Amino acid sequence: MKKLEHIPLNGELPSPKGVALAILELCRKEDATIAEVAHIAQTDPALASRLIRQANSAAMGGSRPVASVTEAIMRLGMGTVRNLALGFSLVDQYQNGPCEGFDYQGFWSHSLLMAVAVQQFCAMANVGSSEELFACGLLAQVGRLSLATVYPAAYARLLQNPDPSRSLVSLEQEHLQADHNELTAALLTEWGIPGALVEPIYHHENPEASGFATGSRPHQLVNILYLARCVADLGLAPEGEHGSRTAALLLLGGRIGLDADTLGAAIDNLVQRWREWGELLRVPASALPSFAQMSAAHALRPEERGRTGVLRVLLVDDDPTTRCIMEGVLRDALGHSVICAESGTEALALAVEAQPQIVITDWLMPGMNGLELTRALRGTEWGQTIYLIMLTGHDDEEEVSEAFEAGVDDFLTKPVNVRTLRARLRAAWHYVQLLEAWERDRAQLKQFAAELAISNRRLEHAAMTDLLTGLPNRRAGMGALAKAWAAADRFQEPLAVLVLDVDHFKRINDTYGHAVGDKVLVEVAQQIQRAARKNDSVCRLGGEEFLMICQNADIKAALLAADRLRRTIEAMKIEAAGTVIRSSVSIGVSAREPRMADSDALVNAADRALYRAKESGRNRSCIIVQGQLRCLP
Repeated sequence: MKKLEHIPLNGELPSPKGVALAILELCRKEDATIAEVAHIAQTDPALASRLIRQANSAAMGGSRPVASVTEAIMRLGMGTVRNLALGFSLVDQYQNGPCEGFDYQGFWSHSLLMAVAVQQFCAMANVGSSEELFACGLLAQVGRLSLATVYPAAYARLLQNPDPSRSLVSLEQEHLQADHNELTAALLTEWGIPGALVEPIYHHENPEASGFATGSRPHQLVNILYLARCVADLGLAPEGEHGSRTAALLLLGGRIGLDADTLGAAIDNLVQRWREWGELLRVPASALPSFAQMSAAHALRPEERGRTGVLRVLLVDDDPTTRCIMEGVLRDALGHSVICAESGTEALALAVEAQPQIVITDWLMPGMNGLELTRALRGTEWGQTIYLIMLTGHDDEEEVSEAFEAGVDDFLTKPVNVRTLRARLRAAWHYVQLLEAWERDRAQLKQFAAELAISNRRLEHAAMTDLLTGLPNRRAGMGALAKAWAAADRFQEPLAVLVLDVDHFKRINDTYGHAVGDKVLVEVAQQIQRAARKNDSVCRLGGEEFLMICQNADIKAALLAADRLRRTIEAMKIEAAGTVIRSSVSIGVSAREPRMADSDALVNAADRALYRAKESGRNRSCIIVQGQLRCLP
């Protein structure tokens, strides 16, 4: 991405003025305070009311509404307030302009709907600060406004005489030596928006070209931005295009785990909020039919229901017995056309020639294994549309996550159940039909989107859940802690954590066996979960260690909760292997302090307190305050 000074421009760019400019300049100072920002914002009643509205729309469940600008800024954060003031200032200034071919009202209508959609989808997916991303959605295409401002006549000619065979970006580069994406990125960087947000915005028109790692936060953001843009396209599209656009949205929603009903309800909700914001900002926002009504225009014709077909399946397994059994089931019982390979290398060569619709491959094979075959197929243009099912002898969450990140669409655990295989192939068949005629087969598209969303939710759950106890695992717990830390920092609320360790757990395993040890862990985990408050989070860190995150709790409250929980577990009677087992836990407690740099420091402090509890005889609670350790008797 280019810096602003490296982009050839011959005119004045859009920029904030008045109160927004003052806030922007103040926020660039390291010692700027919330009180100073609030003092400036209060001088503009329109901006003040918009900030309060945004703070209340972003409020978490249970948070009281804010009524003052100072409270709104505390809830939103100064960075978000800066971005919102910037965006609102540009909306007010550029309701019209000198470029005759540029639809200023349509531009802001589209940008506003995109902003509301980004905010809603990010909140649903728990990706970043949704209120901060509202401003990013509003400014995601400010480069187009900039080109219309700097080159009004040339940009008008370009827009009024489009070349259907070329993209707008390429035309801008040819005629203006700059394009709206690079100009958007340069302006956002100049205005102080973080690079972690600017880069996904830069790539949002073509997420596949971003190169972001699958599952990473930039990858999630760029896909949410693209989905939000498509929702904005739907909002401004003529009625005759509603059906085809809703069909495309179903597929995109499925990629981030939203089934048809959830996506439809979300879009209906955000369209209503778009109209409310449009009235506040004096931006047109037309009424739309419900998502279900728009989708119905593209429904499947009755004569096309119930159609079935034969799939071309490439079966890859190095075990002759498994391969023979699976081939028989696929060909004779299910009626599909089957090609077999005994290695990943052979399968890749056959795939080039046969172009299968479905690939069912074993994971562990000599030479090129199933994961390497998946990556090789996904690396080709034609291989990106193949439906890939992975066979595995294990149901390990890390392996499942790795397989999906490599490009696998589904997986089956060996030995394969025929009924389960049939169900998987039914979903695969829907996928193939959608690729071939998805505009015609609207009902099949909806079903596939639902199946894809369910699959994604199951994968996310598997990747974030401890299989033994059913609690969130360490990865999920650390994510919850990072969010709790950010919320505590933003709202200036206390935060405490408890790290718990089951005492003498190795002795339990050695004496009664691992099955009994597992039961003890499950019983203790359930007791910890029951003891947690509504807003607390509990996870299994690993082995016999657990973490409880206590939001809005100071060190005193956390210590009382810890010792109450310790006594409850001490009193438990766990029946297993024909005997009654008693257990206990040692607990380390720490609370957020100003000297702590991040959430890791908070957990490390609790670990130190836990170590002191175990050193002091176990079955006790210890705290650490300002580096000083103290244990309850």
